[in-house]
Amino acid sequence: MALVCDFGANGKGGISFYCYIRSMIGVFDSGCGGLSVLKEIIKLLPDEKYIYLADNAHCPYGEKTKEYITDRCREITRLLMSKGAEIIVVACNTATAAAISSLRSEFPIKFIGMEPAVKPAALGTKSGVIGVLATAGTLKGSKYLATKSNYEDGCKIVEHVGEGFVEIVENGTANTPQAAQTVRRSLYPLLDQGADTIVLGCTHYPFLLPQLQEQAAAYYGGKVLCRFIDPAPAVANHLVDVMREEGLLKDSPQEGGGSVELIATGSPERLVQLYSKIS
Repeated sequence: MALVCDFGANGKGGISFYCYIRSMIGVFDSGCGGLSVLKEIIKLLPDEKYIYLADNAHCPYGEKTKEYITDRCREITRLLMSKGAEIIVVACNTATAAAISSLRSEFPIKFIGMEPAVKPAALGTKSGVIGVLATAGTLKGSKYLATKSNYEDGCKIVEHVGEGFVEIVENGTANTPQAAQTVRRSLYPLLDQGADTIVLGCTHYPFLLPQLQEQAAAYYGGKVLCRFIDPAPAVANHLVDVMREEGLLKDSPQEGGGSVELIATGSPERLVQLYSKIS
């Protein structure tokens, strides 16, 4: 898997339009979190060409308005399409909740969005209590609320905003005492209410899984007695299904194999560093 690193911002947090190699699959997030989704997609489609855009000049999206996020998503979509993206994965739960309906109505390509994995959590819980860790924007989103309503008759769903989680991942400080304290503040209220299955409702959060498991073990006195669910594998499988339906899957690998082009609207260092760990 070749890596093409090209970065550009206009100095005001916008996106510079340069000439890049043509790619098929666009993936974007408010920052590095969507790399957790890209990793799962590449496992299934290693020979495709990808463009990953981290809008880290505007990260985090969690507390921003729906209008602001939608405008960012429109600009990002225009860039990815100008560079040849034929299908786009909105690898951000908050952006999916705020903007994907608008994107689907305004642009002539398919969009794959994120959704907290409430269904598998509901099917797998033994205590009857599901915890959802997500951003405030995701927890207020209509799609999440609709999904929640479908399952809350059969189990109890408790929620908490992962306050500071995105910043920890973006700053690369997951292995610090401060990060441990931050994780405990959001995780323990869910465990206190009996949650034995925790849905990771933000693409940044899987990068904190070792810390989440460590703090859960501390809570239970040495054992992790809860399960964490990452929706990224299901999203990757859905992408493959949609690409097959749309005739976008190649019968044979592309010449030269796959490649990933990384774009950052802000500083690129963390994006490159985290990509090197998942590739």
